[in-house]
Amino acid sequence: MVKVKKFVFNPFQENTFVVWDDRTKECAVIDPGCSDELEENELVEFITNNNLITKYMINTHCHLDHIWGCRFVKEKFQPVYLIPEDDLTLLKNAGTQADTFGIQFNDPPFPDDFISEKIILTLGRSSINFLFTPGHTPGEFCLYFPDEQFCIVGDVIFKDSIGRTDLWGGDYETLIDSINSKLLSLNDDVVIYPGHGEESTIGRERTQNPFLNGLPRN
Repeated sequence: MVKVKKFVFNPFQENTFVVWDDRTKECAVIDPGCSDELEENELVEFITNNNLITKYMINTHCHLDHIWGCRFVKEKFQPVYLIPEDDLTLLKNAGTQADTFGIQFNDPPFPDDFISEKIILTLGRSSINFLFTPGHTPGEFCLYFPDEQFCIVGDVIFKDSIGRTDLWGGDYETLIDSINSKLLSLNDDVVIYPGHGEESTIGRERTQNPFLNGLPRN
């Protein structure tokens, strides 16, 4: 069985996730946003105390708050690092993103590989499927765990809201199409873990999210 642990890191209150197989202890760190030593130590203590093996580090997208801790995690645990290829420009310009907010941080490492819908990763016996969901950024992906019926959705959709489209590479119509075609096609009981705020379900957001009310189910 795959389990999920959420951490809330950095001034943007970003959700960092550790997802692991409780049998093999293989884990993925998703969107590491740890921004200082206290947050780094909190993440490390959880991974070490639970004897987890950090197999992957994955970015749903490459905005500053989701890549803040990537260099630290890569250097500490040496996971395979994957990002959306269409967000590589965002990653390369992380310093420019930081300057916009008056923030200094260590540039993230270059990825080992790129996410695509053609690849399936595994944690133990469980699979990670990738859903291409651009709109908040040009390349964002959601991580769908079909066996456990949950999805880590980055900043594509939130409880009662959707991702911003006024930042680098955002597009509102593209985002709505991504949500409609890739997320609302999932079962209503699929739990979603967004990049900020509380978890929800596909069914709840289909009927109660004011940005999605009335969208058909594909």
